[in-house]
Amino acid sequence: MQEFKHYPVMLNEAVDALECINSDKLYIDATLGGGGYSELILKRLSPKGRLISFDVDLAAINASNERLKDYKNLTIVNDSYTNIKKYLEQNNIKEINGGIVFDLGASIPQLTSKQRGFSFLSDAKLDMRFNQSSDFSAYDVINDYKEVDLVRIFSEYGEERFSKRIAKKIVEERKTRKIETTKELVNIILEATPRIKSKIHPATRVFQAIRIEVNDELNNVKNTLNEVLTLLSNGAILSLVTFHSLEDRIVKQIFKYYSKEWLGAVGQDLCKAQNDMNMCHAYSGNLTYNKPILELINKKPITASEEEIKNNPPSRSAKLRIARRINK
Repeated sequence: MQEFKHYPVMLNEAVDALECINSDKLYIDATLGGGGYSELILKRLSPKGRLISFDVDLAAINASNERLKDYKNLTIVNDSYTNIKKYLEQNNIKEINGGIVFDLGASIPQLTSKQRGFSFLSDAKLDMRFNQSSDFSAYDVINDYKEVDLVRIFSEYGEERFSKRIAKKIVEERKTRKIETTKELVNIILEATPRIKSKIHPATRVFQAIRIEVNDELNNVKNTLNEVLTLLSNGAILSLVTFHSLEDRIVKQIFKYYSKEWLGAVGQDLCKAQNDMNMCHAYSGNLTYNKPILELINKKPITASEEEIKNNPPSRSAKLRIARRINK
């Protein structure tokens, strides 16, 4: 079995943001992974402090259970971060009074495992599930999605400029057979795209797009952030690391929205974004007033240092955004 190792990007910066030194508050690690963030949080907490860590990947859970076995104030939950609110309610926990950290990057063991189908560099069954108990995989996307839907996800999630060519070729190929492996898909992509000089492999963007679709990553980020904000008590910190522009754009927009005051007419003129985000309003006459509920700690994202990028090149794309809950 492959050892589960994950390099926690901007480890000190992300955990420093939580202000958890000698704290007796409750903290959440939404994406446990190899346990790097959790371990540093636990080292800093007071004996009365508490950490609850979530991960849907059983390999990550098993690795972190061993790594963190000596910490008594830790609860590890084998579940998606999308179910944080549900778990807290089931355990009669009303609020997160310390903070929460998210590392939205996939781990190296997930991406490089020859059995998981994330990588275009090795041949494996089309899979790409973070949650191995899920019934929906990359196989279903490639073999069942209509051409127009393949074009959409390749374009939106992968920002692939040859989306139409690749989708058309996939649909042509599956008329006579099922596409079952990563190697088959890579060959189709290579046949469908022109040869151009690039440091990026032609399959990179398509594989990213499929992974995002299989795991519903962007909707999960958006929905969970909106839920988590209702759980944070005054002063609690949200520390969040993203790894590609689509995720960071969602985080940036949500942070920006919730950190601003808004005043406008009630009715059809209400900002659609408010309705989408289930924002609470205080009404006065024909006007609605929205108090900001987030204070942005860093208005521009924090990025990895040159030394960290040298030691861990994937950290080059990482962005850390930090906010504090206010006005509750």
